[in-house]
Amino acid sequence: MRCVCLVISLLLALSAGAAPAAVPQRPRGFDPANMDVSVNPCADFYQYAVGGWVQRTTIPAEYGKYGVDQEVDARTFAIVKEILESAAADTAAPQGSERQKVGDFYAAGMDEARIEAEGARPLVPLLRRIAAIPDRKALATEIAFLQEIGTNAVFRVNVVPDDRDSAVNILEFSQAGLGLPDREYYLKGDKDSRVLRRAYLAHLVRMFGLLGDSTRIARQNAQIVLRLETRLARASMTRDESDDPIATYHKIGRGDLTTHATGFAWEAYFRALRLDGSDPVLVRQPAFLQELGRMAQGVALSEWKTYLRWHLLRANAGYLSSPFVREAFAFNGAILEGTKELPPRWKRVLAETDAALGEALGKLYVERAFGQEAKQKALAMVANLQAALRARLQRLDWMSEATKAQALAKLDAMRVKIGYPDVWRDYTGLAIDRTSYLQNVLAARRFEFRRVLVKMGKPVDRSEWATTPITNNAFYDPTLNELVFPAGILQPPFFDPDADDAANYGNIGATIGHELTHGFDDSGRQFDARGNLRDWWTAEDAKAFAERAALMVTQFDQFEPLPGLHINGTLTLGENLADLGGLAVAYDAFKLAKGSAPAAGLEDGFTPEQRFFLSYTETWRFTLRPEFLRARLVTDEHAPPKYRVLGPLANMEEFAAAFQCKSGDAMVRPASDRVKLW
Repeated sequence: MRCVCLVISLLLALSAGAAPAAVPQRPRGFDPANMDVSVNPCADFYQYAVGGWVQRTTIPAEYGKYGVDQEVDARTFAIVKEILESAAADTAAPQGSERQKVGDFYAAGMDEARIEAEGARPLVPLLRRIAAIPDRKALATEIAFLQEIGTNAVFRVNVVPDDRDSAVNILEFSQAGLGLPDREYYLKGDKDSRVLRRAYLAHLVRMFGLLGDSTRIARQNAQIVLRLETRLARASMTRDESDDPIATYHKIGRGDLTTHATGFAWEAYFRALRLDGSDPVLVRQPAFLQELGRMAQGVALSEWKTYLRWHLLRANAGYLSSPFVREAFAFNGAILEGTKELPPRWKRVLAETDAALGEALGKLYVERAFGQEAKQKALAMVANLQAALRARLQRLDWMSEATKAQALAKLDAMRVKIGYPDVWRDYTGLAIDRTSYLQNVLAARRFEFRRVLVKMGKPVDRSEWATTPITNNAFYDPTLNELVFPAGILQPPFFDPDADDAANYGNIGATIGHELTHGFDDSGRQFDARGNLRDWWTAEDAKAFAERAALMVTQFDQFEPLPGLHINGTLTLGENLADLGGLAVAYDAFKLAKGSAPAAGLEDGFTPEQRFFLSYTETWRFTLRPEFLRARLVTDEHAPPKYRVLGPLANMEEFAAAFQCKSGDAMVRPASDRVKLW
């Protein structure tokens, strides 16, 4: 997946007496006002292309990261807010209709007076359930229930396509259960990590205090939570390890779970989920499950209750009264990400409405904001980029003909989803009213959990969407071998049916190319045309790929965004390969789209080739708080935005030619160090 964001164009107002024909047309895709032309583009292209904007921009208080992503979200959210407010005001909407459910969900979330008056009361029945756990079997039953209502309780359960038989859904178990973003937060011994763990303990104490615990009991409970989570962290795979599809594929019989996690009451757990039979399951991290078994048997029941109590609160604090919301933000927003201010309530409730009723809300959004013209233009661009990638694959000098044939078959089999689903999700079984915000959230989570769970053992529905239409992102799914571009990302100026090729191919074209080449990155290449985990490469070709990919790891390992903190080139490898491959393919498609047309002239002093790379860089126009950046260097498989420009462009001869960069310039890597895969 590539997190791709859009930038909102600021339209220049026309004076009342100006003739439209006399107004110069601003080139779409990038804004020259954002540039810092005092910098040599061959020394630091990111600073040259968007440095002016970075220098004059202050991050708004509610964000840890600010740039094109937040600008396009502002545009989308303005439209969606109107939709939600209109639906909330429409008390005559037919009961059970999408409009009624969306409107009531939003109205309940915006009812601050009721939420403040209730305090923690909506959570009390659930807390009593945990307190009443009598034994180990009941512990397993309660964990199942908490997972069903969206609590990150110990481990994660899901239904996914079987990696080695992608036509069939299978039950999946994977590591989870942490309150901090990653295992490294618990295990690293440096000063910053120790300070952060102390802050986490203080946060736990305050949160338990809000539930009514005395200071002494709250401190004891905080220590229990940190101790149990640290055990789970030690048993967890690193993010690098979890990215390996071979290392995380362990298909076993359901009865064998007892062997893998002796001590956990699996029979009681499956009864609670109402799952019969003996279908096989996928275990992603066996060592984690083994530790779960030891902890299920060896940890005192009272300590388990404390742990579950915390994770129930953590998952739902945002839907309670303001003391809970403020304390959750003080740690997760301010300390972890450096964010200065909680986003306004309407934004938070909007996001929850999208999470709960995404396709119902998306349908209303698409009717208003996404037309067929954009969908058809995007499909045409995908076809053009597929042709460009096909040509590149065919002329590779390091890949054998046997592997090429299968690579081309995989490319041809890729499914493309644009804008929104052909068949909208049915929310008939989900009851929503205006009585309780928290109860609506829990009902939506249970509805989705059950909807997913019943797919176990059934054929995979390849028409189903895994993201909502308003999502500002795009991704590739290797087990489905599909590309997904929601309506939320397909809007001006990032993508504009009226824009010229330099803008569209530099922006959305590079995104499409990025997702196409994800099918052939370090992870995606291990899945075949049907989405099955299968080795379809010759040994020589796999070796040649690994040698080229290793160069990319080395390149990104050397980047140091913060003093002493480097990018993890292994963790970010797939995204870095896709950035470079996507740009190369998009540039070819851009040239293909131009065809035999006469060479375009300069616009704002730039050639079309230069505007292609300037438009690409505008995609990554961001500024980040140090705390936010520090967290992402540990947890994010994407490199920071600046390096998603500097990294790939320095490998591209096309970029060097466009800006007349020469050997020895910082933006031109020596030929021996240059990565060239596709």
